[in-house]
Amino acid sequence: MQITISKRWRQTIRATLFTITGLASLVPVSATYAAYPERPIRLIVPFAPGGGTDMISRLIAEGMSKDLHQTIIVENKPGAGTTIGSDEVARAKPDGYTLLMATFAHVVNPYLHPKLPYDTDKAFAAISMIGHSPNVLVVKPDSPIKSVKALIEAAKQKPGTLTYASQGVGTSAHLAGEMLESLAKVNMSHVPYRGAGPALNDLLGGHVDMMFGTAAAVGPSLEAGTLRALGVTSAERSPKLPDIPTIAESGVPDYVLDAWYGLYAPAGTPADVIEKLNAAAHKAANDETFRAKVQGEGLVISTGTPKDLDDYIKGEQARWKKVISASNITLD
Repeated sequence: MQITISKRWRQTIRATLFTITGLASLVPVSATYAAYPERPIRLIVPFAPGGGTDMISRLIAEGMSKDLHQTIIVENKPGAGTTIGSDEVARAKPDGYTLLMATFAHVVNPYLHPKLPYDTDKAFAAISMIGHSPNVLVVKPDSPIKSVKALIEAAKQKPGTLTYASQGVGTSAHLAGEMLESLAKVNMSHVPYRGAGPALNDLLGGHVDMMFGTAAAVGPSLEAGTLRALGVTSAERSPKLPDIPTIAESGVPDYVLDAWYGLYAPAGTPADVIEKLNAAAHKAANDETFRAKVQGEGLVISTGTPKDLDDYIKGEQARWKKVISASNITLD
């Protein structure tokens, strides 16, 4: 049976559809994210597996997954001093499904690598700080170097021969060594790796003399007695390592450096998605299980608002721009 629709009815139907389409366009874009997240989220870690950043990322992802009722998959994208992983997030769709665990390198890379593939200040949206921890200067238990003072003396006697490992160029561990060289007026050799795990393996294997590792990365080895701590890079002694002096009190005045961990999304991510992620990160980081696991590694939990993270980063950028310029450190 053929149904014939009059011209008048066709016009009425077209007008109705036009009205519906117009109303739909007036719905705020953020409303489309009301059900977020509807599929698994990727958390990019710009380091190799096995280090402190990888461990903290996996623990925070586990906690946030429970709150968001969606899987968060940790993907390690090491290389180029965190630039490879960071660039992947910078280029990702700003829908909340690709996140970055940023660290100290996020602050200093613009001053070390003038030709970054992204603009750090414009490419990312802050979600939340997770926490801070010192770096720890460690050696093997049988190392003849027993203190920071002894290390400086040895470095002055044999310039350029002592080697220190880091989890990559431009990381807090790398700049910790550069700062020591600058303030103590010594010359050592930096050996970068694609993550704290590989760096630790070579230190334990005797291929490098020392390492400035995050407390989270070197904590298990210190507890096991397979590494020995000489000093911490923070302004005050670490609650986890109260018997280990700061490098500043060991004869290098003004020496201060903190490692940190913060969550970011691509710039343009809807505000309500950022809000959901911030709430999930805060809840996960302050969970007793998470605290018990990471505070044992020296991490001090310090979550807050996206603005809190932005303000902290601005302060660090101003400080490290001066340090890097004064030390004449260039990597390109």
